[in-house]
Amino acid sequence: MAARRRILLILIRHVQNVQVEVEPFRRPDWEPLPYEGCVNVEGRVLLWDETLGLALLRFGEHATIHEHPGENDTVVFCLEGSGWTSVADEAAELRAGERVVWPAGVGHRLWTEATTMTTLMYERLA
Repeated sequence: MAARRRILLILIRHVQNVQVEVEPFRRPDWEPLPYEGCVNVEGRVLLWDETLGLALLRFGEHATIHEHPGENDTVVFCLEGSGWTSVADEAAELRAGERVVWPAGVGHRLWTEATTMTTLMYERLA
């Protein structure tokens, strides 16, 4: 019982010393993706450092990101609309509220047909 109380007091002291740190972040404008084979896709990089990449991608109708293997594991969350994704030549529809995982080194692609789509891309950098 005494050991539990000591642990609880240590945790309370630790929590009491925590300070809230609110920092601004860069809010970039939407820009066309600058890669060959990307058509009608705009992006906003929210964060890119040595451990994490976060970007919003906005797809117009008949938009595409060419098939390519990524250097890192990536998770793509469909926030609005719908489109398509492929991983290792297997295609599937991707709708708002769904996500897809792209393993590092495996070819993947995102595209829309007669719809639009907004996604959040989370990349765990090696």
